[in-house]
Amino acid sequence: MTLPTAIVALIFLATYCGVALGRLPFTRLDRAGIALVGATAMVVCGGLSLDAAFKSIDLGALALLFGMMAIVAELELAGFFRAAALFAARRAHSQWALLAGVVAVTGLFSAFLVNDAVCLVMAPLVLRVTRALRLDPKPHLLATALASNAGGVATITGNPQNMIIGEASRIPYGIFAAALAPVAAVALLLVFVFVAVLHRKALRERPSGAPDIGPARAHKSLTARAALTALGVVVAFFFGVPAPEAALAGASLLLLTRAIKPEKVYRRIDGGLLLMFAGLFVVAAAGEKAFLTPDLLRRAQGWGLDNVWLLTAVTAALSNLVSNVPAVLALKPFVAQMPQEKWLVVAMASTLAGNLTLLGSAANLIVAEIARRAGAPLTFRDFLVVGLPSALLSLAFGAWRLGSG
Repeated sequence: MTLPTAIVALIFLATYCGVALGRLPFTRLDRAGIALVGATAMVVCGGLSLDAAFKSIDLGALALLFGMMAIVAELELAGFFRAAALFAARRAHSQWALLAGVVAVTGLFSAFLVNDAVCLVMAPLVLRVTRALRLDPKPHLLATALASNAGGVATITGNPQNMIIGEASRIPYGIFAAALAPVAAVALLLVFVFVAVLHRKALRERPSGAPDIGPARAHKSLTARAALTALGVVVAFFFGVPAPEAALAGASLLLLTRAIKPEKVYRRIDGGLLLMFAGLFVVAAAGEKAFLTPDLLRRAQGWGLDNVWLLTAVTAALSNLVSNVPAVLALKPFVAQMPQEKWLVVAMASTLAGNLTLLGSAANLIVAEIARRAGAPLTFRDFLVVGLPSALLSLAFGAWRLGSG
């Protein structure tokens, strides 16, 4: 290995390890900062020219993520999620019904909207509902996190890694959803079953009090407009409109109102996540250029990754080591050599692997942090006990279905 290649390897490993750990020793960098520093270092050391670095950034995936985050922000500000949470809570006459409602609502929203953004909205609402009903919030918060991962499997817009896969594979939105929506449905059912069984003692308590989650908002017409626009965007996806174009059009249309200041929408868009994506695209491209020679890619065809079960296992393991987005970027050049359907396996495994542990997905960490701040902490064990068995069964079902399809 030459010195330049060794430097690229060192930067690549440091960036991926930093993103996996969430920090670098002796610094206060977060994941976005680590990815930016890694990308800059790749350009400075000559691993990638500045022009090549710019070209390696998938603007389509970033535009889609930005558009969907803006739509979620506008739905939240319009009161759509609050209305949906109240609708489910007022019809839940038992905790079992409430749990089913939390799983269904979170899973459905996560199927079409970015699951991380859905968790940012749903977790505080679930906390307010359960506390208003004087219930233990733990099972319902766990269900929120796990259902967001399970529901996010269903479509290209369900989570960030699916957006990358959708842009890379060019699989039509409808075909993607037809293949993975049944897997998402089974995964959501398993989440409900395992939370219900393992937390049955807490769920036996009867709700008391009123399912109120704060003062009402006078935005009924705005809520309806936001919901119809979001629905129109989803319909456009299924009719073959390019996903980034549809998402940006929907977000722009929702900005055309006097009821909500655009600044409130901008504050809810996760710029750090967009920056992390851009940095990781550059780091992955530099690593691919340095290491993935044509000879290595040819030899990779003999590693057996075209086997659905092995590809599922490798993707799930890698997703828990370095997180799902970096895992997908690392696997991208190998999967690109395989039949197009293998992208569906990577999408399924990288998403459902998020339920294996607390550290498996950003959605889990978002819910855990919101719960911690509210004085209702969720431990690593809490996630492991429920998430591990449900994730393993979901992964097995997904591999079986995609392998036999």
